[in-house]
Amino acid sequence: MRIDMAIEYLGLSEINGPLVAVEGVRGAFYDEIVELVVEGKQKKLGRIVEINNDYAVVQVFESTEEMSLLNTHARLTGRPLCVGLSEEILGRTFNGLGQPIDGLGAVHAEVVRDVNGQPMNPCSREYPRNYIRTGISAIDGLTTLIRGQKLPIFSGNGLPHDELAAQIVEQASLGDGENEDEPFAVVFAAMGVKYDVAEYFKRRFAECGVSDHVAMFLNLSNDPVAERLITPKVALTAAEYLAFEKNMHILVILTDMTSFAEAMREVSAQKGEIPSRKGYPGYLYSEFAALYERAGIVNGASGSVTQIPILTMPNDDITHPIPDLTGYITEGQIILSRDLYRKGVTPPIDVLPSLSRLKDKGIGEGKTRADHSNTMNQLFSAYARGKDAKELMVILGEAALTEIDLMYAKFADAFEEQYVSQGYNTDRSIEETLDIGWKLLSMLPRTELKRIDEKFLDEYYGK
Repeated sequence: MRIDMAIEYLGLSEINGPLVAVEGVRGAFYDEIVELVVEGKQKKLGRIVEINNDYAVVQVFESTEEMSLLNTHARLTGRPLCVGLSEEILGRTFNGLGQPIDGLGAVHAEVVRDVNGQPMNPCSREYPRNYIRTGISAIDGLTTLIRGQKLPIFSGNGLPHDELAAQIVEQASLGDGENEDEPFAVVFAAMGVKYDVAEYFKRRFAECGVSDHVAMFLNLSNDPVAERLITPKVALTAAEYLAFEKNMHILVILTDMTSFAEAMREVSAQKGEIPSRKGYPGYLYSEFAALYERAGIVNGASGSVTQIPILTMPNDDITHPIPDLTGYITEGQIILSRDLYRKGVTPPIDVLPSLSRLKDKGIGEGKTRADHSNTMNQLFSAYARGKDAKELMVILGEAALTEIDLMYAKFADAFEEQYVSQGYNTDRSIEETLDIGWKLLSMLPRTELKRIDEKFLDEYYGK
């Protein structure tokens, strides 16, 4: 314990938005929690984000409107931000700092953990090998989510990523294999969402009866920006506790990472830092990596942490720093298409640019079904050719296409209508997804299915 931790510093030297400066501090450390007392009665919390000799910059988790240079006292606590955890957090709703906001009282904590955590040591990681079933054909069949993976959803403003996120929470399970009975739960963190969106998630989870295995961390759009930067760390700390100390398989959904990045840009500008691309701080990549790399499986542990970060691409620009840097770190992406959304395809997942780099490790015999890999490759190939045929049809007219090109064009339309578009309330088993794939492939001549083993064609083609 530090000998000076009880010292109270009278007055502030500067206030700039959510940042305040304290001079004359001794023995302070980065990320240390500071208690700020306003007018001798109102207590606020902040964390140290910058130290220069005896000058400390504190990021306040609440509004600084009532604070002045003279009416505020600061006290260093000698500890980082911590959160109390137990299995009671499942079924509960918290704010971005991990404080209960559902009116059910405090959580009886078994342990207290530092929210800053650490990315997993690569040497202690175990390679992901089992899949998580979402009940969504475009994901399970073509961009399969693997336990321990980080697979982001790239969306755009106005696209239905909230509905897709809610559907994944409701339907996600450990699949239909030998491990389906292992404990599974969801940690859901929302950053900068509007009140009606937060209520939508609460209501939908309650109506579908999944609230009891979901821990929700909500930072609303009118909540402090500084709290937004802590929310994903608190959620991931809870996920790590449930996974590696309670041996559960945890799916973490983080929405919206764009709000997180914009909060970081705002605070960086107030700190006077030199901006990088699009005004974001140069450490945006390392901040993303510190969050995303907390997903995975640890050698010897029974549990796992799987992440689905959701981000809205500004102006649908996939080269924007937020999706660009996320793509560097994560193992693929699921991309929502505005064109499919306008066509009424729900969910509007664009399967051709979407990718799951680990999917081959979690599919096949004993995991999904023996024909999964073959049918997946053939569906990708046929849909790509069908899209090309439809583009030619627009340019040259239907009469210019060959008979086989017309078949592929019809296949592409049927694929979008029957395979991709399933609505937000349909939960498909992996068997249903694969059978729909075979039904669609049977629209094409058998001689065209060159990516499928003959034994699977004999068993499933035309059936």
